[in-house]
Amino acid sequence: MFKYDKKLPYPIDIKRKDLKMAKAILTQFGGANSELAAALRYFSQKFTMPDKHGEALLNDIATEELIQ
Repeated sequence: MFKYDKKLPYPIDIKRKDLKMAKAILTQFGGANSELAAALRYFSQKFTMPDKHGEALLNDIATEELIQ
């Protein structure tokens, strides 16, 4: 029914492993204290805010966490 085509939108040619860069990327995107986890917490907390100003502020903070 579905066809999974595992192609990247741009070519990648990895010549050697860079373990320091892999560790830096992992600490930013994985784990409980990562940037992604913080952004998701801000996004989920914005729905409990009583006013639109607080909701907009948390949305801006979450977006900024994703951009960093």
